[in-house]
Amino acid sequence: MAPVSILLNLLWILIGGAWMALGWLVAAVIMAVTIIGLPWARAAFNIAVYTLMPFGSRAVSRYEVTGVEDVGTGPLGVIGNIIWFVLAGWWLALGHLFTAVALAITIIGIPFAWAHLKLAGIALWPIGKVIVPA
Repeated sequence: MAPVSILLNLLWILIGGAWMALGWLVAAVIMAVTIIGLPWARAAFNIAVYTLMPFGSRAVSRYEVTGVEDVGTGPLGVIGNIIWFVLAGWWLALGHLFTAVALAITIIGIPFAWAHLKLAGIALWPIGKVIVPA
């Protein structure tokens, strides 16, 4: 990871990244405890780590990485994402959106607000995504 990415990730954790990563972690634990939510728990754990350190990484479709459609990128993934949206996606996206608005008030916070907006999009549709180096 580049030194600039490390610095941005440290600042990110201090000004809002940690509490949103905690939100993702709570969603993952709730999904894991229900047993039926295990497929969503895995995606939520992966994105919790990404939410903790988003600079230097990006989320892309597994299809873009592998070139092969799998369960998460096919029709079952769409159904899984719809269920995710209803159960947890909307409130995580709202958390990222509110944090982005608060950060965008200052010029220094704009890059962090932009990262929160990207994470809000992922919060709505996380199944079938994989985190790769930027």
